[in-house]
Amino acid sequence: MSKPASPRKVGDKEALAVGTQIRGSAQKLNLVAGLIRGRKVGDAMSILAFSKKGMAVDARKVLASAIANAENNHNLDVDALVVSEASVGKSITMKRFATRGRGKSTRILKPFSRLRIVVREQEEA
Repeated sequence: MSKPASPRKVGDKEALAVGTQIRGSAQKLNLVAGLIRGRKVGDAMSILAFSKKGMAVDARKVLASAIANAENNHNLDVDALVVSEASVGKSITMKRFATRGRGKSTRILKPFSRLRIVVREQEEA
């Protein structure tokens, strides 16, 4: 006996991709995610490709994964896809230390973030 399949986390005409450990703060990643929310997939990919922000590289990878999931796993039309959701959250934080003068040290926090992108197939109107 195997365990029953878990229900889908998104709707029937939607596909999902999650980047769980993206190096950088959630605040910086949310600025990039705000650029692509509600846009067509082709426009969003070009915006991320030509963005000067460093987090755009990782966001582009997650968006490409969501597009591939939509095409291969859910048989959705790639030309009709829209970024319906791009949500950002905190992940782990690495703690490091830097030595300072007089035998002291300070804490350095290296944050990681999560990015969840949902693409939806939109009917042509």
